[in-house]
Amino acid sequence: MFEKARRLGLNGMLEIQVGIAEFKVGREPAVIVTLGLGSCVGVTLYDGFNRVGGLLHVMLPRVADFTRGAHKPAKFADLGIPVFLKEVLKTGADRRFLEAKIAGGAQMFTGADRKFELNIGERNIEAVRETLKTLKIRIVAEDVGGSKGRTMMLHTVSGRVIVRMLGSQVKEI
Repeated sequence: MFEKARRLGLNGMLEIQVGIAEFKVGREPAVIVTLGLGSCVGVTLYDGFNRVGGLLHVMLPRVADFTRGAHKPAKFADLGIPVFLKEVLKTGADRRFLEAKIAGGAQMFTGADRKFELNIGERNIEAVRETLKTLKIRIVAEDVGGSKGRTMMLHTVSGRVIVRMLGSQVKEI
């Protein structure tokens, strides 16, 4: 988990980077960050009582819709979220206290030709919401849709989720 970790600033906060189709889980104090959420969706799970959280970078909605990629569950909302949940619980979270926040799912190719009308971003948002609902995990905040990419950061000390969008203000969800 910490192969891409580094210390930040004077407070020694650990930064954990999450790549596309990956997830990372951490205990306090850490900041878990993913870049490049275009049509992808970032999902955080956080237990504020135990201060355990994680971030998943979902690339595609459902494994059944694609012919390849099942070997990497974190790539898909329907496979990745349950695996991610298990890891968060194994790290010390209590399911009763878990809350989810989601960001991303942009339509990055608006105005393009017909091959882009599949709107992967909207399908990713829908699949993430459905999977979390099935797992009985409440979404407490989201910043989804639009046409710009995002960076998403989870602060495991507080559960704060910060979203940066190109050309927009930084906001907390």
